[in-house]
Amino acid sequence: MEKTVNQKAWFLILPVLILVAFSAVIPLMTVVNYSVQDTFGQNQFFWAGLEWFAEMLESDRMWDALGRQLMFSAIILTIQIPLGVFVALNMPKSGFWSSFCLVVMSLPLLIPWNVVGTIWQIFGRVDIGLLGYTLDALGISYNYTQDTFAAWATIIVMDVWHWTSLVALLAFAGLKSIPDAYYQAAKIDQASRWAIFRYIELPKMMGVLMIAILLRFMDSFMIYTEPFVVTGGGPGNATTLLSIDLVKMALGQFDLGPAAAFSIMYYLVILLISYVFYTVMTTVEKNEG
Repeated sequence: MEKTVNQKAWFLILPVLILVAFSAVIPLMTVVNYSVQDTFGQNQFFWAGLEWFAEMLESDRMWDALGRQLMFSAIILTIQIPLGVFVALNMPKSGFWSSFCLVVMSLPLLIPWNVVGTIWQIFGRVDIGLLGYTLDALGISYNYTQDTFAAWATIIVMDVWHWTSLVALLAFAGLKSIPDAYYQAAKIDQASRWAIFRYIELPKMMGVLMIAILLRFMDSFMIYTEPFVVTGGGPGNATTLLSIDLVKMALGQFDLGPAAAFSIMYYLVILLISYVFYTVMTTVEKNEG
């Protein structure tokens, strides 16, 4: 007897497919359309082929922004992953204080991105900001609107404050999944604290750390609102990351063709680096297993 297949389940996911089409696929196709054409207004388009892609690949402006973006993401990952793991290891594992720490750690994640930028913009001002005023009173020259190092330090510390909690919460979840029998066996063997971390805790956290690295890389590589609110990409172009440069090109200069080609290459770079991260972390996890 031939088995019949009920296709009615497709109607249940049809709203999701429609939503994805309108929110992702259709805008993406619009960007692709702009990337291969030129427009002079009044909805008149002229075929440009791969001209804008070639122009972007030869643009020092794009490569400089890409270098700044890669450096920012590398610094963020280098700080936040170890710091998040350290915080998770030192958090109480149960009881009232465990719940209290979880709530406190979650608070920065609930603040909207534009509000985070506004907070740190005010916080770092020398005239009314607590950080800027304190550093100035101590005789430390700090002005994130004029000094490149101060601007970079401000946006890095801001991002660490905002997102380290995410890494800590994911790492804490990985630690909570470790059975007590593992620790009891380590205690019987008189294993050192480093040995417990190296051979028990770190392998068990590897899965969630892989997720944390991927999430933090993608988010840091696409960051826009916070640094734009704080520095506006300045001083000069010192903190003009890829996203800020892309918005300036598309909305500030109204160069829609180059901006569309820029955004597609931006998207492909994120996919490529995320795939490399995922492949490396998966390989490491298999070897550890």
